[in-house]
Amino acid sequence: MPDYRSKVPFYTFPETLAEQEAVLEGHPMVRRLAQARAALAGDRHRPIYHYVNPEAMLNDPNGLCFWQGRWHLFYQAYPPEDPRQHWGHAVSDDLVHWRDLPYCIYPDPEECCYSGATLVEDDRVIAMYHGTKAGNMVATSSDPLLLNWTKLGDGPVIPMASPNGDPLPYRVFDPCIWKQGGHYYSLSAGQIPAGPGATPVAADFLFRSDDLEHWEYLHPFTENDRFTLLGDDGACPYFWPIGDKHMLLFFSHMSGGQYLLGDYDTERQKLCATGAGKFNMGPVGPGGVHAPSATPSGRDIVVMFNMNPAKRTAGWNQIMSLPRRLSLDEDGELRMEPVAAVASCRKRRLGGTSQTLPANCDVLMEGLQGDALEIQATLAPGGESMLELHVLRSPNKEEYTRIAFYRDRGYRDNVYRKRPMESLVTLDTSYSSTADDVRSRAPETARVRLRRDEPLELRVFVDRSIVEAFVNGRQCVAARVYPQRADSTGVAFRSQGSASELTRLDVWEMESIY
Repeated sequence: MPDYRSKVPFYTFPETLAEQEAVLEGHPMVRRLAQARAALAGDRHRPIYHYVNPEAMLNDPNGLCFWQGRWHLFYQAYPPEDPRQHWGHAVSDDLVHWRDLPYCIYPDPEECCYSGATLVEDDRVIAMYHGTKAGNMVATSSDPLLLNWTKLGDGPVIPMASPNGDPLPYRVFDPCIWKQGGHYYSLSAGQIPAGPGATPVAADFLFRSDDLEHWEYLHPFTENDRFTLLGDDGACPYFWPIGDKHMLLFFSHMSGGQYLLGDYDTERQKLCATGAGKFNMGPVGPGGVHAPSATPSGRDIVVMFNMNPAKRTAGWNQIMSLPRRLSLDEDGELRMEPVAAVASCRKRRLGGTSQTLPANCDVLMEGLQGDALEIQATLAPGGESMLELHVLRSPNKEEYTRIAFYRDRGYRDNVYRKRPMESLVTLDTSYSSTADDVRSRAPETARVRLRRDEPLELRVFVDRSIVEAFVNGRQCVAARVYPQRADSTGVAFRSQGSASELTRLDVWEMESIY
């Protein structure tokens, strides 16, 4: 067997909160991470109120959970002295202000610690994740800050290969875990050859266990999936209740983060898909939404995503989105909003006032510049052909990031005819940077349904190299951007075809969460 022991210093910690906090106060790994974060803080494209790992690279977020009054985020980290995936770790009281903790799950007997999920029980947290060249692993922790983890057994609980070498009817890859009816259940990500000409389609394979160490394979989990694309796969799955439904969030290496919504048949152990949606309106890269990490919160789901780069940045690459709260409204439609604590990052209000936007010209918002902003804007329904908001705009538009809204320009609903026609929102990074090493992302265009008399409500977050635009609490488009010019900080509106009424505008400068 190869020796996969990590070269990263390994530590054990006391089991009470007071003792843990005392040890962390002067801990060498905590000091190291703080020094690395400080050294990178001067990078103009490194966000200040979106979480980004303190040192080296970042990949999939893992195991987001709430334990003993605190939120925990894990992620694939690449420690400099051993750049194989370990689980990095951060803790927060509010999902927004994060504190870096030491690496927590190290490779061995697996080569690398890939993606997985957590399950919170009364007396412990269970992590199930993929260990490369081994299989799916289980580790548990019960201390207050989840610093000490113990792996179950002496190897993978779901091995990648059968004992006799026969082909397996499932793929062993990224898992998630939940408990139902006294049994543990796990999904293992993959594909099945079910499309035309045996083209692979997304699938997640269901396993069941009574003790976390011995798992029985049951079957592919989803049925009636007429929503995902040929060639998608079901990586990084998270399966949780939402409202009166269940949601399977996952990542496709082809087309990015997405979800299936449906009914959980607990007798047949199947998710019967009734709807779906995407968090990434296009390919995975460059600059798009990557994988989810999700956890239940009452009847809602809280989810965060890592965001792919579109430019090489020295010493770091990916970042995390703002945490989003997903819920279902009274009609069963998905709502998508930033968590409330994001407002605590507001440093000061820069200004903003209601006004008429004349037709066919850019209206620059004087005194409202910045590259770390929150913008809330409400525009009355009108007859304009298109509404635009520009952020990170240079004075003469050499660089700008464009958010465009097209009312009633989407699909008609031929099933539920009483519902209003869809509108479209586009996030266009084509002109976000003049640098020759930045790759523009094709415009992200998402569907959102507004009532005929409903105002457009935009809540836009700008944080140096990311723009996230929430629309009426029902949709979000996000992408990485890299303005090159020092004066690319402006905010402007445009009403195409006819004038529009901007009935509310608030712009806040945002402060660092570190």
